[in-house]
Amino acid sequence: MDIKNNFSSIEQITGQYLRNQSSKPINKLSGGMSFEEVLNIKKTTSEQNHSCNPTMIGLKFSKHADARLNERHINLTEEQLERLNEGARKASQKGIGESLMIMDDLAFIVNIKNSTVVTAIDSKASEENIFTNIDGAVIV
Repeated sequence: MDIKNNFSSIEQITGQYLRNQSSKPINKLSGGMSFEEVLNIKKTTSEQNHSCNPTMIGLKFSKHADARLNERHINLTEEQLERLNEGARKASQKGIGESLMIMDDLAFIVNIKNSTVVTAIDSKASEENIFTNIDGAVIV
């Protein structure tokens, strides 16, 4: 039984596919941008906001942290916020994921990867002085 090979080589198929790719119009989304352009924008934005970026934009406060700040009557000054951001930047450079940040008579648990303050504690609320699930501490 004689079977003839009617299959193309991988190189032939690849060549045909690449030639056909260049002649096809780019698929545009409803906003006029190609899917590739959208992905590139998303990738660039993600890289700019990545936690290891030393020019971290600023910390966010979780709902839990906001509630703790309100119930404990903690009002942070602009200078304190700058110190927290600088501490988060330093923690990021050291590869810390969850950081305890101590500032004045306050303590904060900060998720460095997400640039988010998870909770805030004043000296009155930290009766046990035990902090868990952290892998680094920064005094700011």
